[in-house]
Amino acid sequence: MEAAKRKRNSAEYEDDEYDTFKPPPPSSAVTNGGIDLSLLEALEKSQQNPVEALDIKTVKKLVLAFERRLKENIAARLKYPDQPEKFADSEVELHEEIEKLKILAGGPEFYPELVNLGTIASITSLLNHENTDIAIDVVGLLQDLTDEDVLEDNDEPAQVLVDALVENNALELLVQLLGKMSDSDPDESAAIYSILATVENFIEVKPSVAELVCERTKLMKWLLTRIKVREFDGNKQYASEILAILLQSSTMNQKRLGQLNGVDALLQAVAMYKSKDPKTPDEEEMVENLFDALCCLLMPLENKERFVKAEGVELMIIIMNQKKMCYGSAIRALDFAMTNYPPACERFVDVMGLKTAFPAFMGKLPLSKKNKKRYKEELEERLVSLVASLFGGILRGSRRDRLLSKFVENECEKIDRLMELYMRYSNRVKLEAERFDQLELDDLEMDEDEKYNRKLEAGLYTLQLIAVILGHLWTSEHPRIRARIDLLLKQQKLTKQDVKDILQEYHDNIGDLEGPEEKERAQSKIQRFISAF
Repeated sequence: MEAAKRKRNSAEYEDDEYDTFKPPPPSSAVTNGGIDLSLLEALEKSQQNPVEALDIKTVKKLVLAFERRLKENIAARLKYPDQPEKFADSEVELHEEIEKLKILAGGPEFYPELVNLGTIASITSLLNHENTDIAIDVVGLLQDLTDEDVLEDNDEPAQVLVDALVENNALELLVQLLGKMSDSDPDESAAIYSILATVENFIEVKPSVAELVCERTKLMKWLLTRIKVREFDGNKQYASEILAILLQSSTMNQKRLGQLNGVDALLQAVAMYKSKDPKTPDEEEMVENLFDALCCLLMPLENKERFVKAEGVELMIIIMNQKKMCYGSAIRALDFAMTNYPPACERFVDVMGLKTAFPAFMGKLPLSKKNKKRYKEELEERLVSLVASLFGGILRGSRRDRLLSKFVENECEKIDRLMELYMRYSNRVKLEAERFDQLELDDLEMDEDEKYNRKLEAGLYTLQLIAVILGHLWTSEHPRIRARIDLLLKQQKLTKQDVKDILQEYHDNIGDLEGPEEKERAQSKIQRFISAF
């Protein structure tokens, strides 16, 4: 799962009407023959002060000027704490120096020099400035300095800068500032967006920031509060994206969010779309981000438990029955919840999930603009995984009987469908294997791991799960089920050995991510199927 990249400049949110530091208009903008003389004056002035070429000398000059203005501002505020008019000028001058520092984004190679000069501590301290406008200026500066377009091919200087910022508590100060901002003020709304963009930039440069920011700050809590707001806007969309980014590769963050009642919060957020579709592409993207976050959150076992307790299984079935845009996302969430977690499988059967899932398994998917070929294939793969999870999670009793009866009803149509999918994915994997042979004829060697990964990409994992489902069906020893599987294999000129070969390859490649005991348990289950065939 990859969270959508959607960098936008916070300037999209800005409006001149709210610009705190807007220069005063010229006293007389006399026009002559349609030419604005004030513009000519400004042009002449800019030519007298050309932008300096960026070098070490310029960097030092900019830093020195910034530090001087900062010192003057601190002194003025200390001297006249209750007389804002006495330090207002120093604040305007400080604002101007912060703006000038943005030129450094044009030379990331000078970032280590910026760090060596010790100015990072001064910059980050301003995130806590009493004048929020100054703090917002600094957010804009940090966003510019860490922008991914700026840092392209400058990995080392970027690391140096982000390390220094993190060391000087930039994460804590950014999130504190986030808590002070209000979406009702346009400037502050733009600042919220910039803060989130800056945090994302930090993670881009230094992935470990994803865990650091959750460990040291209340960012997760803020994001959860933000996604629960009913009204949609750009910041809610960005909050959903950051949440998905924080969760996508960190078990620690997944567990941490679970403890913050994150499962319930995400279920509430997606429940808003159970019977309505998002109105715009941006809102649609936000809903996809929310489901991405939910699926990541469902990786740890304790969060699967929270999902079942919060009636997440029921909500996903309701969403599927409504047949709206979130249909496929609900299947994906159920797949994550039910993988290696029998209580979710049992709940699914108890709340009539089989009645909802099997029409989809049979290919009766709701029509949608997204129902292109690849979308249908993704859903098929999810449904195969879901059915495999059901067989793995429900091993005995009346629920098992209900599951098996689905494969007997209507003249075993579900087994026919299973074999149809088996043939399709089997042919795909064979084609990929033929490509390897051709590559090797052309003297382009591939190692076994690479070959296996390429076959997985071609659909081998789904083929293996279909073989696992056939294994469960065969070991049920149901005479009609066995007879149907035998018949269909003969029709396709296949034997049970073909299924055994797929199961054997699956068995041999089971990893030990869940620990050696789990690996042994999974392998012995597959070995039972191989022996039974």
